[in-house]
Amino acid sequence: MGSPHAVVLIAYLLLLLAVGAWKTRTVRTQADFSLAGRGLGTTVLAGTLLATWIGTGSVFGNAQKGYQDGLAAFVLPLSSAVGIAVLFLLAARIRRLEHFTIQDILEQRFGVPARLLGTLALLGGYLIIVSYQYRAGAAVLEYLWPDLRSVPDPVSGEAPTSALAICVVAAFVILYTALAGMISVAYTDVANGLLMALGLALALVLVVSSAGGASELLAALPPEDRRLTAYSPARVVSYLLPAFLLILGDANMYQRFFSARDERTARHAVLGMFAGVLLLDWMIIALAVGCAALVAQGVVAPPANPAHAIVHVAFEVLPAGLGALLCATVVAVVVSTADSYLLSPATSLVRDVYQRFLRPAASEAELVTVARGAVVLLGLTALLLAFQASSFFEVALFAYTLYGAAITPPLLAALFWKGATPAGALASMVTGLVTAICWEVHLGDWVVERSGDGPLAEVLAHLDAALPAVCVSVAALVLVSLCTNPRAATAT
Repeated sequence: MGSPHAVVLIAYLLLLLAVGAWKTRTVRTQADFSLAGRGLGTTVLAGTLLATWIGTGSVFGNAQKGYQDGLAAFVLPLSSAVGIAVLFLLAARIRRLEHFTIQDILEQRFGVPARLLGTLALLGGYLIIVSYQYRAGAAVLEYLWPDLRSVPDPVSGEAPTSALAICVVAAFVILYTALAGMISVAYTDVANGLLMALGLALALVLVVSSAGGASELLAALPPEDRRLTAYSPARVVSYLLPAFLLILGDANMYQRFFSARDERTARHAVLGMFAGVLLLDWMIIALAVGCAALVAQGVVAPPANPAHAIVHVAFEVLPAGLGALLCATVVAVVVSTADSYLLSPATSLVRDVYQRFLRPAASEAELVTVARGAVVLLGLTALLLAFQASSFFEVALFAYTLYGAAITPPLLAALFWKGATPAGALASMVTGLVTAICWEVHLGDWVVERSGDGPLAEVLAHLDAALPAVCVSVAALVLVSLCTNPRAATAT
């Protein structure tokens, strides 16, 4: 069964590389490499926004919750939808700024330290995101070539992701991103988005049919998995807030708005993204729920890892041709997200550090060369991180929290609150980062242990670092800004 899947996947990846190599000849300036020459139209911009956001967090993270928790998981895309609705209001204003990175916005309003801290937060959060994209792609390779799979742990029964498979995926993503940057990424993202929609829709129809129809599929689920309101309020906040914070301050979104042809194009593209994200995310969750139903019916064996539910369907449920299409869909998701989250920190490193402080007079050709080198360096750093954790959903939430709590409050303040001061912005970024890391490492467990056995302990046990981190970040922003001279803030 692996042969058709492998043929389709290899052909697809070679096509992506060919497009990247072809587009390389058009890359002459930093704006070409990082912003596609600021010439993206509505269709291409909507496609690349969609393909960037629907990533491993959806295909593996949301799928994992859909497989494990049933219908309750359909709440997960709502945070993205609300965030995109806010972006619709921001898109034209962002494009009007004519910047390259969000750090340009932070420095213009809050000074050089804000640029540097913003760069640090972006590097930390985004390299974590790239690292689990590598692991996700490696999971697909392990299905294609079972010999790559590692020996299961004798105690837990779980097999670690193959190091060779992770390295192969990392090599492809780094090479593809370094070839032509945003020019190749944006245009192939349109094809990736269409492939996602087609593959998921056809697979969902066949899975529902294999279960005997929608009613039989739902009947096969345990009663608790048929409840839309199964998540507690604390879990809903913990699951939704990190993604909401990320999308409002996501450097990928802003970088694509800067790449738009004009303000009108940026705004219209967000509408396409809104519809596409809801549709694709809900199809992914429905497909994972369908996989759980087929397992309950005994039609298919359970996946070794719940996060691999979509890949499991591609190889174990669907006919070879459709399975190969869904397999290519998963890889399209991984590649689109990985290259975007690798390109953004590379752009930031070149623009916000190299050009800003080391070589202000660097030529356009030099900046493009350094940008390619930054892609390779950061891609290899993400590869090292890929061997540090195996959970998709929890790692995704932490990466979103780390970045969102540090960047989103001061970034929105830079755009909307004239009373925010440089001191307030820096306090917000530092406290957001520190709180997120401390809560994840030890503070969260310490708080739970000392809260007793009552209702509060139950709430705190399911509380992600996002809520305390963003509360502390916003409080620091407001209090420090009010205590410092508001006239120190410059107008946007």
